[in-house]
Amino acid sequence: HYMVIMNSKFCGILLLGSWVLSIFNSLLHDLLILRLSFCTDLEILHFVCELNQVIQLACSETFLNDLMIYLTSGLLGVVPLTGILFSYSRIVTSILRISSVRGKYKAFSTCGSHLSVVSLFYGTSLGVYLSSAAAQNSRTSAIASVMYTVVTPMLNPFLYGLRNRDIKQALGKPFSRGTFSAHKILCFRIKT
Repeated sequence: HYMVIMNSKFCGILLLGSWVLSIFNSLLHDLLILRLSFCTDLEILHFVCELNQVIQLACSETFLNDLMIYLTSGLLGVVPLTGILFSYSRIVTSILRISSVRGKYKAFSTCGSHLSVVSLFYGTSLGVYLSSAAAQNSRTSAIASVMYTVVTPMLNPFLYGLRNRDIKQALGKPFSRGTFSAHKILCFRIKT
């Protein structure tokens, strides 16, 4: 049923909906930050300008900003996570009906690696945004932000690409033929 349900029109609608929702979420928080007043000589000890880090630097009341962070994090974080967990519960029940042990192992290894990345992403991102009103350690917050902005996207090619037999064979060919032999690497010089 996947090819019937996930046609190109439906994929386009999902993509457009994702973009529109992201734009409206960003616009909402940007407009709420514009109403805040900030003191001078501010420094964010972070590698990106996280929304909760900016709000913590405000000199005015931030209750509405914190409330909107909680509401949007709940709506845009917890609702999709609940859907993912529900779909995985259905997948697990289907896997348990597979008769071969090898088929179960293969299905669980694929699902387990994906679920670990999803847990890492949602755990760190929801942790950063749902703890916005509490006093945070800037280093801990920066590490959590690196986890959901850098580490999880880097894991996806490994999880989905390296499980593909064709990609494994394509990566194995250069190394098996001696394409990257020590002699070729050591003899490469830049002419000045």
